[in-house]
Amino acid sequence: MAFLGSAVRRVASAVRPPLSPLCRTRARSYSSTPTQEKSVPYETTLKQEDGVTSGPTKPLPRSADVVVIGGGSLGCQTVYHLAKMGLTNVVLLERDRLTAGTTWHTAGLLWQLRPSDVEVELLAHTRNVISKDLEEETGLHTGWIQNGGLFIASNKQRLDEYKRLMSLGKVYGIESHVLSPAETKDLYPLMNVDDLYGTLYVPKDGTMDPAGTCTTLSRAASARGAKVIENCPVTGITVRADDLGVKRVRAVETPHGTIETPCVVNCAGVWATKLGEMAGVRVPLVAMHHAYVVTERIEGIQNMPNVRDHDASVYLRLQGDALSVGGYEQNPIFWDEYFTSVLGLCVLHLLPTRFLSPYLFPESFTADHKPLMGEAPEVRGFFLGCGFNSAGMMLGGGCGRELAHWIIHGRPEKDMYGYDIRRFHNSLTDNKRWIRERSHESYAKNYSVVFPFDEPLASRNMRKDPFHQVLTEHGCVFQERHGWERPGWFNKDGPAPVKDYDYYGAYDSQKNVNYKYNELLGKEYTFDFPPHHDVIKSECLSCRHGVAVFDMSYFGKFYLTGPDAKKAADWLFTADVNKNPGSTVYTCMLNKRGGAEADLTVSRLEPGAAILPLAPESNGDAYYLAIGGGVAEHNWNHIRTVLQDQGFRCQLTDHSEDMGMISIQGPKSREVLQEVLDTDLSNESFPFSTHKVVNAAGHQVRAMRLSFVGELGWELHIPKDSCLPVYRAVMAAGAKHGIIDSGYRAIDSLSIEKGYRHWHADLRPDDTPLEAGLAFTCKLKSSIPFQGRDRLEKQKAEGLRRRIVCFTIDEKVPMFGLEAIFRNGVPVGHLRRSDYGFFIDKTIGYGYIRHPDGGVVSADFIRSGEFTLERMGVTYKAKAHLKTPFDPENKRVKGIYA
Repeated sequence: MAFLGSAVRRVASAVRPPLSPLCRTRARSYSSTPTQEKSVPYETTLKQEDGVTSGPTKPLPRSADVVVIGGGSLGCQTVYHLAKMGLTNVVLLERDRLTAGTTWHTAGLLWQLRPSDVEVELLAHTRNVISKDLEEETGLHTGWIQNGGLFIASNKQRLDEYKRLMSLGKVYGIESHVLSPAETKDLYPLMNVDDLYGTLYVPKDGTMDPAGTCTTLSRAASARGAKVIENCPVTGITVRADDLGVKRVRAVETPHGTIETPCVVNCAGVWATKLGEMAGVRVPLVAMHHAYVVTERIEGIQNMPNVRDHDASVYLRLQGDALSVGGYEQNPIFWDEYFTSVLGLCVLHLLPTRFLSPYLFPESFTADHKPLMGEAPEVRGFFLGCGFNSAGMMLGGGCGRELAHWIIHGRPEKDMYGYDIRRFHNSLTDNKRWIRERSHESYAKNYSVVFPFDEPLASRNMRKDPFHQVLTEHGCVFQERHGWERPGWFNKDGPAPVKDYDYYGAYDSQKNVNYKYNELLGKEYTFDFPPHHDVIKSECLSCRHGVAVFDMSYFGKFYLTGPDAKKAADWLFTADVNKNPGSTVYTCMLNKRGGAEADLTVSRLEPGAAILPLAPESNGDAYYLAIGGGVAEHNWNHIRTVLQDQGFRCQLTDHSEDMGMISIQGPKSREVLQEVLDTDLSNESFPFSTHKVVNAAGHQVRAMRLSFVGELGWELHIPKDSCLPVYRAVMAAGAKHGIIDSGYRAIDSLSIEKGYRHWHADLRPDDTPLEAGLAFTCKLKSSIPFQGRDRLEKQKAEGLRRRIVCFTIDEKVPMFGLEAIFRNGVPVGHLRRSDYGFFIDKTIGYGYIRHPDGGVVSADFIRSGEFTLERMGVTYKAKAHLKTPFDPENKRVKGIYA
C-alpha cells in the first residue's frame, strides 16, 4: 500500500487536518451529502458466496445461439452488443448477481487517451455507449459523470509521453491541454504542485458507475430479446469433435439444466481460468490482490477531475465529496497465496483510520497487460472476453462491440490482434512460470512510461535458436517476441546477456546487480534518439554498402500439403502462388472483409520424398510458408480456421523450431555466398523470388533469393544441427568484405526506408492490400477466387477512402508512430510506423490518411496538399511521397547497383 504515501503527499492538505485540494472543471455538483461507508458496494473484500441460493431469476431456455458467462462489465457489454447487432437468441448467465465479481469494486474511471490508436477508438465507443446511447435507448441514467481527467508528470519523459497523447488526440477530436504547475494549481487548488513538471488535462474524461451501467446494459439487451439470468452458476461445458475431428462447443451445463449452444463467451473475470478448464481451453491469466481506500468528506474536493499520478503509481477518483485512492505496487499479492492483510498497519502509519475505509479484492492480469479476447485455438465456438487488467469498465463498450462482431462475423471490425488470445504461442499459454512472471511485471509496470523500444525482463530465454549463444558472445542485445529471443542490435562493448527474472527485488528476491542488459534498456528510456543511434546506423549502412547477416530464425516455418493443397493455396493467398516449383511469392492472407490477416512468403515445392526439415513428403502440390515469428501463432490459427471452414483436405505442419534462418544482405552478398554455396548465384541461374535446396559448407540448406531490406541477398533456411557450421562458413567468407552481424532494429530502419510493410504496424487486419499499396500482391486480373476478393473488387470500383502515404521531414528529430498528420492544417490521420532512414538521412513515417469530407483519397489529393506532422505538440513540415524515396525502381534487389 505504498501508493497511499504518494497520494497523501499529493493531496496533503485536503484531508483533516487540512488535507490539500486537487482540481476544478466547471460549477457542477455531483453529491450534496457526505460519503457514507454504506455507499460503497457490498463487503470490503471480493464478493463471496453466502451459501443462500434462490435459484435462477428466469427459466433456462433449452438452446441459445450464444451463451455469455459472467455478469460483469464485459459480459453485459457483449450481450448488449450482440442483441443490438440482431442476434437476440442470447443468454447471459451470472453465478450470483450482476457485477458481483470484480466489476462491483472498480473505480469506473474513463480516460480517453492511451498510447494506441485502437484503444483510443475502443474507449471512445465505451464513452458514447455510457454517456449517450444507453440513456437514449432506455431513458435510464447510467451514472456517467463528466468531471474531467488530469495526468500528472513529475519529469520530462512523462510529460513528453503526455504530449504524444495530446497530438494523437487531435486526430480523434479529443480536447486536451498540457498545463504548467501554476495552471494545474488554478484548475485543482487542493493539489500540491511543488514537484510537478506539468500535467495533461482532458476535460471530457469522466467516471462510470459499475452497477448503474451494467443494470442499464442488461435492460437494453433484454428489451431486444436477450435473456439475462442471475443466480445460475455454470458447472460444465460440453465439447465434442465433429466429423473432421475439430473440437466444438455443444452445450453449457448448470445445476438447473443444460443449454445447447454452439458458442460460449468466457467473461468470468478472475474465474475465467476455471471456466476454461471445463472446456479444455487454456486461459493465461493470474489474479492478484488490489486495494483502494475511500476517504471521508474533503472540503473543496467537489467537482474536481479524476487524477492519475503515473510516476507515483496512484489514481484518485472523485467519489462525491470524497476520494477513492488506489495504486499499483511492485509486490502485489497473488490470489493463490496465503494472504495476511497489512492494510490496517499501512493506513495507521499514514492517516487516522477514521478518514479512510479500505477495500481489498483480486483483479485478473495477463502477461502483456492486454485483455484476452477472441476464439480459443483449442475449441471452436469458445470465445474469451477476460483478463482486462483493471480496465474492464473503460474498455468494456469498445471490446464488447468487437467481441460481438467477432462472434457474428468471424472477425472483429478493428485491429484486435493485440488482444487476440492467438497472439501467444501455444507453448506459453500453459507455462506457469511465464504466466506468473510476465503478469507480475505487467502489474508492476502498469503506470510506467510506454517507451518505443522497451523490452520485458520477465520470463526471458524461453525459446532460443541455435545462434543464440554465439550472438550473445558477439554483443547481441536481444528483443523478446512471444517467447523467442531475437537479435535487436549489437553492443560494441561486449556481451549483455539476459538474466533470470528478479521480480524487481520483491518477495525477498535477490535483485540482479551489474545487469548490463537492463542498463542498456534504461538508456533507451527516451523519446529522443537513443545513445546507440550510431550503432544502428552502422549496421544499416554496412548492409547498404557492403554485407550484413541477420538472424531471422524466429520466423514461423510451415508446410501446406495434401489433396486440396492447391485449392487451399488459391483461396488463402491473394497472390498467385501456383507458379512453377522453385518459385517464391510475397503475398497476403485476408479475412472476409478484405483486411490483411498476414503477409508472408509462399514457396512452391517439388513433389517427392521427405527431406525433413527441408522438404515434406508430397505426391502433389506442396508449399513452404515463411512468416514473421511474432505473429506465427496468429497465422497458424488463421490458416487452420480457413481450412476447417472450407473443408479443405490438407495438412499444415509446423517446423519452426527445426530450422534456423539467416539472411545475408547487401551489394557484396553474392560474392560472400558464392564461396559458401555449391550453386551459381548469377541473375540468370538464381533470379529474384526463387529458391533451391543447395549445399552450404557441406550441409543441405534451402536458399531463397529474397530481401526484407531492399538489397541483393539470400535467405538460408538451415536444419538446426547445421546452423552453426553454416553461419561460421558465411562469416569466414565475408570477413574480407567486412561482414557484420545486424539486428531487427536495423531491419526496421532498412525496411521502412525501402517502403516494405510490417504486419501489425503499417499493415493490419483493418487495412486492405489496396489501401496499403499492396495491390500487386492480389490476383485480381485472374479469375481465381480468394477470400476477401469481393471486398477488394468493390473497393477498387468505388475508390479508396483511405490510403497509406510515405512522409519525410528534414529536421533531425525522431518519430515513432502516433504522430498526427495534417493536410492544409486539417487532421487527416496519424503515423502508424516511423523510423530513421540512414541512407537517405531523414526521418520516415507511414500513415493512412482520409479525406476530411469522406471522399476518395486520390493521388491528386495527396500531391495538392501541404502536409505537416505533429510530434509532441510541435509541427514539422513534411513531404508526401507516392513511392518510396529509396530505390523506387527496385534495382538493388535485382543486383543492379550504380
